[in-house]
Amino acid sequence: MLHRLLLAALAAPLLLAQPASAKEPAAKPAAPAAAATAPAAKEPTIGQSAARERQKKCGAQWRGLSATEKASQGPKWPQYFSKCVKRLKEQKA
Repeated sequence: MLHRLLLAALAAPLLLAQPASAKEPAAKPAAPAAAATAPAAKEPTIGQSAARERQKKCGAQWRGLSATEKASQGPKWPQYFSKCVKRLKEQKA
């Protein structure tokens, strides 16, 4: 009980010291019409599209491997992905 009284006595000056504007939030204006008509996202480049396709293909292959196959291909995703990307690039060339 004493602890709560002490806490209230210490907190009261802090609450009273806040400016009036901090107690009441300012009214937010309505969203401007310009925000509703945001510009369209830029189209990915040919290289970005190709990299994304390689990532999807390698990810599908990785998920299809069993635990023993994953261990033989490379213990973790980054090592497997590196090998897979090299393999896919060689197949394209």
